[in-house]
Amino acid sequence: MTPRKPATPFCAIDFGTSNSAIAVSPGGAHMELVDVEMGQRTMPTAVFYQVEGRAAHQEPLRLYGREALAAYVEGHEGRLMRSMKSVLGSTLAGQQTEVGSGHMVAYLDVVAGYLGHLKKLAEASAGAPLQRAVLGRPVFFVDDEPERDAQAQQALEEAARRVGFSEISFQYEPIAAALDYENTATKEELVLVADIGGGTSDFSLVRVGPERRKRLDRKADILANHGVHVAGTDFDRQVELAAILPACGYKGLGPQRPGGAPPREVPSKVYFDLATWHLINTVYSAPRVHELRQMKSFYGDPWQHQRLMTVVEDHLGHALLGQAEAAKIAVASGGATRIDLGRLESGLASSLDEAQAVQALDTELQRIVDAAGETLRAAGVRPQQVDVLYFTGGSTGFEPLVERIAAAAPGAKAIHGDRHASVAAGLGVHAQRLYAGGQG
Repeated sequence: MTPRKPATPFCAIDFGTSNSAIAVSPGGAHMELVDVEMGQRTMPTAVFYQVEGRAAHQEPLRLYGREALAAYVEGHEGRLMRSMKSVLGSTLAGQQTEVGSGHMVAYLDVVAGYLGHLKKLAEASAGAPLQRAVLGRPVFFVDDEPERDAQAQQALEEAARRVGFSEISFQYEPIAAALDYENTATKEELVLVADIGGGTSDFSLVRVGPERRKRLDRKADILANHGVHVAGTDFDRQVELAAILPACGYKGLGPQRPGGAPPREVPSKVYFDLATWHLINTVYSAPRVHELRQMKSFYGDPWQHQRLMTVVEDHLGHALLGQAEAAKIAVASGGATRIDLGRLESGLASSLDEAQAVQALDTELQRIVDAAGETLRAAGVRPQQVDVLYFTGGSTGFEPLVERIAAAAPGAKAIHGDRHASVAAGLGVHAQRLYAGGQG
């Protein structure tokens, strides 16, 4: 009798805007989330290109995850890249950017390098090369633009192929979360999955149950899905604009004008760029810095302009956005926090409480709640018919958002999955059903 050939291992990747994870099947047996760093099953989606200590002809040293963030915070010379997923589907995907000392890197190579790092970690865990992968994707990479949405998935697939994956499948992230929840379901239920991460807020209405989880093809159980490109990084942007950047002149006024005319508002473009991860470095270019220096006369309060120039000249944009993110997290459950702005001016500080955060985020929160309602309408289901609201994604830690969504489906039981690992676990379930025994 011919011995059975061992199954080739495969993996499932949740490439998130803020955090990522990978599940692997050692020997094709069962899926396990890989410890990607320091015993953690998730890792910040961050890359730091360190040029400090490297000769001019040497490529920058690439650091990933928490190590990348630490290198940036410690002030090492180089370029921090975050929210790379938001580049997919944009014109930036085909462009290059400088990472320090004249070194250029293509944005898609940044994505590929990060996927390659996850792959390397998973291969070490599996003890074998990996060529098959299920990748998660949001319901919409890009809102209301099907062509760009398709381009985004194509770009992600290209990045995965560059690092050695030859067989690639995709699954919607909220569907993956539903599969993760279904493992605990004891009866048939109608579940509205709310997957709200760093870049997108996605909803899926799915029928789950012990009998249904035996099926590989679950298309008939997916009643509707919908999403918007609004989530945690948008929250960070609005918090920074509301609580940090006014000290640097955002919404500030210019000097008094002749004849009693009201002063003009300071131009706002630089502040929106400073509050958007992948645009921050555009503010540091020499022409842009020169332009901003020449705008001193636009400011009625010269201290605001001086603080702005401190941000630009000391490259503090990413640090301030990180402080906005930390402030958002601090008030997520109803608290308040002090934001130390001493790097801009000695003794300077700001504050944020839940009421201020909700006011700053009101438009974004409502767009997300509206997307939940649109999902139910697309399925022809009344809110009262939903049995379970299943929350996953890092931004579901913001309690006012969870409360608003829950109010849109009264009577549904609210279940909170692992905010950072539910999607990866569910993608692993799908990968197991798709690939298990494929080479057996």
